[in-house]
Amino acid sequence: MNRREFIKSGTILGSLLTLGGISLSSACNARTAAVSQNQTKIVNQTDDLPFKKVIKTDAEWKKILTAEQYHITREAGTEAPYTSPLTDIKDKGIFACVCCDLPLFSSETKFNSHTGWASFFAPINAINVQEKVDNSLGATRTEVLCNRCDAHLGHVFDDGPKPTGLRYCMNGVALKFTKA
Repeated sequence: MNRREFIKSGTILGSLLTLGGISLSSACNARTAAVSQNQTKIVNQTDDLPFKKVIKTDAEWKKILTAEQYHITREAGTEAPYTSPLTDIKDKGIFACVCCDLPLFSSETKFNSHTGWASFFAPINAINVQEKVDNSLGATRTEVLCNRCDAHLGHVFDDGPKPTGLRYCMNGVALKFTKA
C-alpha cells in the first residue's frame, strides 16, 4: 500500500505521516474524506493499536466515574458550555482520557475557540482517537472517541486554525489535565 492509499484508508498515524513527509493538513483532508465516504466507518481501525483496548461493563464504569463523567463519556452526553475549568487552562501539559488515562491532546495544540469547550487543532497522536459519523441531532457531525476505551470525547469540525484547519471540540468532563 502506498502513502496515498494508506491515507485514503483512514488509518492516519501521526508518526508515520511525519516520517513519510506528509503534511498534517493533507492528513486531515484525508480524514475528512474517509469519514464522509463511509458513514459508519471508524477512521482509526483497532487491528494494529500500540495499546490494549480497555473494555468494562456499564457497572464497572459507574463505579469509577462520576455521574456526569459517565453520562458524557459512556452515553455520548455534552456538558454545558463554559462550565469546564479545562477550557481556561493555559499551562503546559497533557489532556488525557478521564476513563483510561490515554494521552489525547497537548496544551501546545489548544486554542480559544470562543465556543465554551476545550478546543485543540490536533490530537497528540492520530491513533489515540477514533472518529465516526454522528447523525444524532439531525445534522451530520464527526464524533471523536478515545481509541483505547471508546469514551465519547466530543466532536471535530473543519473550522479550526492552521496548520490543520480542525477544531477538536472536547468535553472537559471527558478529559483530565496533567501539568508538565
